[in-house]
Amino acid sequence: MGNLKRTPLFEEHVRLGAKMVPFGGWEMPVWYSSLKEEHNAVRNNVGIFDVSHMGEIDIKGKEAAKFVNYLITNNVEKIKHGEIVYSPMLNENGGIIDDLLAYKYSDTHVLLVVNASNIEKDYNWILKQSEKFEVNVTNISDETAQIAVQGPKAEEMLQEISGVDLKEISYYNFTEGRINGIKCLISRTGYTGEDGFEIYLDKEAAVPMWRKLIELLSKYDGKPAGLGARDTLRLEATYLLYGNDMTDEITPFEAGLKWAVDMEKDFIGKETLLKEKEVGIRRRLKGIEMLEKGIPRHGYKIFVENEEVGFITSGTMSPTLEKPIALAMLNKPYYKKDTEIEVEIRGKRVKAKVIKTPFYRGSVKNRK
Repeated sequence: MGNLKRTPLFEEHVRLGAKMVPFGGWEMPVWYSSLKEEHNAVRNNVGIFDVSHMGEIDIKGKEAAKFVNYLITNNVEKIKHGEIVYSPMLNENGGIIDDLLAYKYSDTHVLLVVNASNIEKDYNWILKQSEKFEVNVTNISDETAQIAVQGPKAEEMLQEISGVDLKEISYYNFTEGRINGIKCLISRTGYTGEDGFEIYLDKEAAVPMWRKLIELLSKYDGKPAGLGARDTLRLEATYLLYGNDMTDEITPFEAGLKWAVDMEKDFIGKETLLKEKEVGIRRRLKGIEMLEKGIPRHGYKIFVENEEVGFITSGTMSPTLEKPIALAMLNKPYYKKDTEIEVEIRGKRVKAKVIKTPFYRGSVKNRK
C-alpha cells in the first residue's frame, strides 16, 4: 500500500488486528472483528471510529462568516456561535465540489470539515475564492485528529471521562472542553444515524484518547468500528457519500439536498440552481428496495422496460433490516415513489421499487 497516508492511530489499529484497506488516499481499518458485529454494536450500544483522515480547514478574519456564506449553499450567518451547519459547496456550474460541516465559533472564525479524498482540491478552491475577502485560510488537517463516538450509549460512556456536561450539547452544536484531561472540540454530530459525538484534538493526543475509549468500550458492550460499518450505518440512515451519491456533476437538488440550500442568499453556483428551479430537475437521488433476490451495488444500471433510466449510487445488504437497500440516481419521471424498476445485476434484470427514505431511523437527536 505504497504512498498511502496514515492517521496518528494507525499502529493502534494494527495492534487491534484490524484489516487495513486503501480509502481516499489513506490506509484505514475496514473492520476489526466483523462488519456486522461492529455495525450492531453502534446501533445497539456504542462504537468508536478513527476519522482522523477527514480534513479541517480554518477560516479566520473580519469576513470569515461572510466568506463561508458565499462559499456554501447553506446559511452560516443565520446560526448562532457554537452551532454547525451541513452544506454542499458548489462549483460555478452548480455541481457539488464537496459536502462539509461548517463550525461557527464566531463571525470571525469558522472551521470547515471536509472529506478526506477532497482535502487538497477543497483547500485550493477555498484559497482561490478567498482572494476577494478579508480572511486567512489554513489547512490544519495534518495537525488534527478526530475520533467519533457513536451509538445510543455514546453520551453515557463519554460522560465518564468528560469535563463537560454532554447533555448540554444539543444536536449540531459544539463546545470546547476536556475529555480524559485532553483539550478538545466536542461536537454532537455523526455519520451513523445514532446519537453521538465527534471529538477533534491535537494529533499528539490521539493515542491516549483512543486507548482510554477502548478501555471503556467493554463496559458498555461497545466495539471499535471500521469503515465497513461506517458505510452500512450511514446508508441505512440515508446519509450521502461524496464520490458515490454526489459528485461535481450532480447538483444539490438532484441529490435531494434542497433543505441545505438557502436560495435567499448569494453563493457560488446559484445561477445554475435558479435555472434548475425554473425548468425542473431531470433526475433525482432516491431510495430503492429489491422485490427479488439480489444486492444492488454502486454503478449498476437501472431499466424500465428496455430504457436505461438511472444507476445505483450506493447499495448494500442492510445488517439492521436484513435486506438489500440502495440509493439510485433516477431520471424523471421514474423517481416517483412506488415506481417499479429493474436493476441489472451480473447481466440479469432484478425487480425493485422506489421507496421513501430514510431506510432506518436510530437514536440520533433531532435538529432543534
